[in-house]
Amino acid sequence: MLSGGTRVLTLLGVITAMLAVPATANAASADIAALQVAMGALGLYPHPVDGISGPWTQGAVRKFQARHGLTVDGIAGPQTRRALGRRGKPNLGARPLRKGKRGWDVAALQFLLHERGFEPGGFDGGFGPNTAKAVRRYQAAARLSVDGVAGPSTIHALRSGPLVTSAPAAPAGPVRFFRPVPGPIGDRFGWIPPGRRHTGIDFPEPAGTPIHAGGVGVVSFAGRNTGGYGNLVVISHRLGFESWYAHQSRIATSAGARVVGGQTIGYVGSTGRSTGPHLHFEVRHFGTPIDPMPYLLGYRSAGHAHPSGRRHKCAPNADARGRGADPLTARLDRCP
Repeated sequence: MLSGGTRVLTLLGVITAMLAVPATANAASADIAALQVAMGALGLYPHPVDGISGPWTQGAVRKFQARHGLTVDGIAGPQTRRALGRRGKPNLGARPLRKGKRGWDVAALQFLLHERGFEPGGFDGGFGPNTAKAVRRYQAAARLSVDGVAGPSTIHALRSGPLVTSAPAAPAGPVRFFRPVPGPIGDRFGWIPPGRRHTGIDFPEPAGTPIHAGGVGVVSFAGRNTGGYGNLVVISHRLGFESWYAHQSRIATSAGARVVGGQTIGYVGSTGRSTGPHLHFEVRHFGTPIDPMPYLLGYRSAGHAHPSGRRHKCAPNADARGRGADPLTARLDRCP
């Protein structure tokens, strides 16, 4: 699944709204990510940092501009950047970045590292130990001098150098997800030909196949996404996890609804940027897409049949025991 949306390109520090192109590790998406981090710190952008300027990002900028008596156009130009103070400066590349630095450029650096697969531990605009470790890992993989300082050569390589990837970290924590559909997996997470980063996994399925929630949670978004996902459902789970279900032909839930593992939330389609019917499934942790594979259990629907052919009646998930948590293992033949 190739996500996109309206991008904002930077020229001499001025961000101008333009038509979207596919997400890559570049200055444009990094500046949008830095803008989203700044808006999030001010409580105006409670959404994942994705480097795509869509309605959520532009709406946050408009609210900020209105608060500060600026022209309300949704574009983070020079006046808006100045009004952001330390969160709006300096531009990435204006200075070497090392531990202790904060600002727009650090947030942009963190996003570029994330886009290359070297997770900095989130996006907060602060160069701490996790960002330093990510810089070192990238420098080693890119065969640069490993000093943990993001100077001109490191930033240039992150922006335009050859693709280098980092092996995904082992999952931590108790959260797991049921497969949302029963079929085989197509494209997987990570870099796929012709050199684009795939932020989830694809399940090629016939149009109309029911899509089931991966676990207990609350629907935080259910509607049309303008960034390439088409009809999209996002479910917020515990411990900072989200699951995304894209390209649906029809959505069967609504924002604010509480769902459980196996509950039908929509149907497979090909809306948005899609070349055929399939489900694009993402798992995000505090807004950062991560490889869903280590977190996947078996397939389960709310009305899943017992292998013997008889239906097995049980509570939808481990919430029946009052733990408020998804089951840690798939138990399709008996109640959890």
